[in-house]
Amino acid sequence: MSKSFKRFYAQAKAAASGADFAILLDDKPVKTPGGRPLTAPTLALAEAVVQEWTDQDELVIPATMPLTQLASTALDRVGPQRAHITAELMNYAGTDLLCYRAANPSDLVARQTREWQPMLDWAALTLDAPLVTTTTVLAIPQPPQALAALERALDRAEPWRLTAIQSAAAAMGSLVLALALTAGRITAAQAFELSQLDETHQIEQWGEDYEAADRRAALLADIAAAARLLELLET
Repeated sequence: MSKSFKRFYAQAKAAASGADFAILLDDKPVKTPGGRPLTAPTLALAEAVVQEWTDQDELVIPATMPLTQLASTALDRVGPQRAHITAELMNYAGTDLLCYRAANPSDLVARQTREWQPMLDWAALTLDAPLVTTTTVLAIPQPPQALAALERALDRAEPWRLTAIQSAAAAMGSLVLALALTAGRITAAQAFELSQLDETHQIEQWGEDYEAADRRAALLADIAAAARLLELLET
């Protein structure tokens, strides 16, 4: 659902459908882009998706419906293609943002150590995944046992939570931050700030242009949507 289209329905609502909740438009089930019924595993998530459809005006703009898009991703991609999604996420594990540090200036080096290292310590202690850091721009190998531990963490995530992890990791360039967000170790705002630490430092030095501001706003929205999905899965 990437393009806008004219609103064709009067009412959106959620209805029980087996163990899940279906999204209905004028009592007709909504389909995902892949042709599957659009459903949610919790009533809270279903109602939030319904609200997105209700809030549309004369045009339905999918870009303003992040939970609907995440639900479609869970149903069309993550569930059926779990092995592929896990492999994509493990690519982030191999090049996690938090592992690539600046050699200078000293204030950025200190900030990265102060704010990023606790996240790596959390991964080592909680997930049994000690990752190594570098100041080179070249990719470095991570300990196989740490990568295996991160993959086990992904294997434990059911498809809807894995969808949130995938979306957050893509927005942040960090599997560790995505897993910390999923575990409730950090908030969406904190995750965004940590993932944008280098960019924030640059902005403090040189200012921010409109294009960069728009990009950062879009990334924050993606992280917030992933966090909202996690919240609604627990409600």
